[in-house]
Amino acid sequence: MNPDDLVLISVDDHICEPAGMFDAHVPAAYRDRMPRVVEEDNGSQQWYYGDIRGRNLGLNAVAGKPREFFNVNPLRYEHMRPGCYDVDERVRDMSAGGQLAGLNFPNWTGFSGQVLNAGPDRDVNLVMIRAYNDWHVDEWCGAHPERFVPCGILPLFDVEEAAKEVRRLAGKGCHAVTFSENPAGLGMPSIHTDAWDPLFAACSDTATVLCCHVGSSSKTASTGPDAPPPVPMNLSSAMAIYTLGDLLWADFWHRFPQLRFALTEGDIGWIPYFLQRGEHTLDRHNAWMHHERPQGLGPTELFHERILCCFIEDRVGVKLLDEFNIDNVCWESDYPHSDSSWPDAPEHLEVLLAGVDTASVRKITHENAMRHFQFDPFSRRAREQCTVGALRAEVGEVNTVTIAGRQADESDLAAWKALTSRAR
Repeated sequence: MNPDDLVLISVDDHICEPAGMFDAHVPAAYRDRMPRVVEEDNGSQQWYYGDIRGRNLGLNAVAGKPREFFNVNPLRYEHMRPGCYDVDERVRDMSAGGQLAGLNFPNWTGFSGQVLNAGPDRDVNLVMIRAYNDWHVDEWCGAHPERFVPCGILPLFDVEEAAKEVRRLAGKGCHAVTFSENPAGLGMPSIHTDAWDPLFAACSDTATVLCCHVGSSSKTASTGPDAPPPVPMNLSSAMAIYTLGDLLWADFWHRFPQLRFALTEGDIGWIPYFLQRGEHTLDRHNAWMHHERPQGLGPTELFHERILCCFIEDRVGVKLLDEFNIDNVCWESDYPHSDSSWPDAPEHLEVLLAGVDTASVRKITHENAMRHFQFDPFSRRAREQCTVGALRAEVGEVNTVTIAGRQADESDLAAWKALTSRAR
């Protein structure tokens, strides 16, 4: 495999949203209640929605930084790489890393828009969520439509409004929306009720994928309040395990056989075992569980047909690709988060996918993302201009090292403990 020949589309990147993102999209009557960036006492910058504090920048904005400059605390915009928040600089960084396109999740709102869903005024929440989506689709993705797969957030507090927003977004060419990995963890109905049926119907009708990002329940996976940071960091994929456990046994598949979900940033190496466990559970216990297979599908068949998954650098998962439906496996970069493989993803994939056949490599690296999210960059840009080699040649020399902010110290450990204690 020549890494220069790869075409890379990531199904999981993130935006550290710029401070002025709402200015052009919120009606005048609501502008005094717009989310805002606040200068905090410690000199950092932090998003607020009313009195609700947004998610930290910290580890979500470390692209290009040496590991000793990884911080948990909030930072300032000048302490991160411009590609984190500036769309033109993002495209420049993507080209430097050989990446053609990416699906970008939100950051300060929470990965499923939790912060904008939590405001006390329903009507204001709706205005801000729509404004976020209009900024994301029209400004961020619209600036370079061949480089971004649009992904919307939803008013999850009102399922009928969420369904309307799905249809509105589909009309704008957006066929991905974020959905919590565990809505019950946010105080909302679980997926084992029929409360979400209007949303699921809208997604099914518009072929919109519901993307469940790890952390979108505002919960962390840990074993106890005194567990050190390596424990929840090591267990980060556990939330995706819970999500898959819910999805495999959900009743809504009977009603919406065309619906598709995606597991995001949970890797894939663990999935074959849990499918095996699902088959064992069905075989041994269904006499008393009375689980009715949707359309006659068992857990493994259901997963293969209706659930997408992705990985950054999961060598175990790649070894087990025969256990997957290769048409539903995608690649992710996770720029600008601390797990990202940017800017060396092509070189890492050359090693990781060395034993994988060419057709499967193409599906994982770009074809599956294009099909599932109805995204066609080749209609705007010739395919030969979309390869790693072509993109890097086009952008030229780019300094991909970011020395900004401060070196990590004991304050980052303290910040981590404070964050995880709030998330339990």
